[in-house]
Amino acid sequence: MSSTRSTRPTTSLPAPAAGLPDRTGLALGAGAYLLWGVLPLYFPLLAPAGAVEIIGHRIVWSLGFCLLLLVVTRTWGTFVRVLRTPRTLALLAVAAVLVAGNWTVYVYGVLSDQVVDAALGYFINPLVTVLLAVFVLGERLRRAQWVALGCGTVAVVVITVGYGRLPWIALSLAFTFGLYGLIKNRAGRTVPAIAGLAVETLVLLPLALGYLLLLAANGTGSFGAHGTGHVLALVSSGVVTAVPLLLFGSAARRLPLSVVGMLQYIAPTMQFAIGVLVLGEQMPPARWFGFALVWLALVILTADGLRAGRADALARRAVTATTRH
Repeated sequence: MSSTRSTRPTTSLPAPAAGLPDRTGLALGAGAYLLWGVLPLYFPLLAPAGAVEIIGHRIVWSLGFCLLLLVVTRTWGTFVRVLRTPRTLALLAVAAVLVAGNWTVYVYGVLSDQVVDAALGYFINPLVTVLLAVFVLGERLRRAQWVALGCGTVAVVVITVGYGRLPWIALSLAFTFGLYGLIKNRAGRTVPAIAGLAVETLVLLPLALGYLLLLAANGTGSFGAHGTGHVLALVSSGVVTAVPLLLFGSAARRLPLSVVGMLQYIAPTMQFAIGVLVLGEQMPPARWFGFALVWLALVILTADGLRAGRADALARRAVTATTRH
C-alpha cells in the first residue's frame, strides 16, 4: 500500500515529486478516502446482520468482484502466479488475517455507536507506523518523531483516564492496519491491487463461507430473510469493500508518499464529523483534549516528514550537480 520503491518502510515522508502531483492520482486517492469516510453511514443499512456476518459477506462478495475484474482486465495469470509463489502467498495470508480483524473491529465499532473511537484509530495509525519502524525494523527516529509519539501516548492515557476505559477499538484498528501496511510493504509492489485483494479474500473464504453456511443452517443468518433489498445490500458490500482499496492501490502508484500521507486524514476526519455531528456521540472534555493531543502529534509528524523530505531532495540535487561537474 505504500508508494515507496523499496521493500523497507520508511518513517520519513519522501520529497514531493517535481511540479504538481498527478491529477488522476489525486482524484483516485481522494475518491478512496471519501468512500472510506462515509462507511459509518453505510454499515447500519445492513442491519439486522451483525458485525461478523457482515465481514463474512464482505469477504465472499469482494472475492467474487475481484475475480470478475481479473477476467475483465485479463490479469488472471498474475493472480495464479501469486498463488504459486510461497513467500508472497504467505505474506498475503498474514495480511488477510490482519485486514479481517481490522474490518471486524471497525464494523463492530460502527454498529455499537463508537464511530468516534474508530476515527481515533485511523488518526493514531501514522504514529503506530512510526512505532513499528522502531520496534520491528530497528529504525532510529528523529527528535520530532519521538515528540509526536510522546503526544500520542499521553493522548491515549488522557482518553483512558477521562473516559474510564482503554480505547481498545481505536488501538486495535491502528495496530492491525499498521501491521497490515507493513506486511503489504514486505510483499513488495510486484503484486497488483486486484490480484493482491483477490488472494487475501481467497485465503479468508473458507472461514467466511463456513460461518455464513453455519448461520443459514441454524436459521440465524439474515441473508434472504429480510427481502431482496437486504440481499442486494449485503452483496453490495463486496463492491463497497473492493472499490476504495483498488482506487487507493492505483493512487499509491501515481503519487509521492507525502501526498498520500496528507490524503489519509480525509477518512478519519469525515468519520469523526459523522460520529459527533450526525450520530450525536458524546465528546466530554477529556476526549476533546486527547484528540487535540493526537492532532498535535500528527502536525509535528507531518511537518517533520516534509522537512526531512525537502532536505533529502536538496541533498540528491547536490549529488547530481556534483556528478555532472
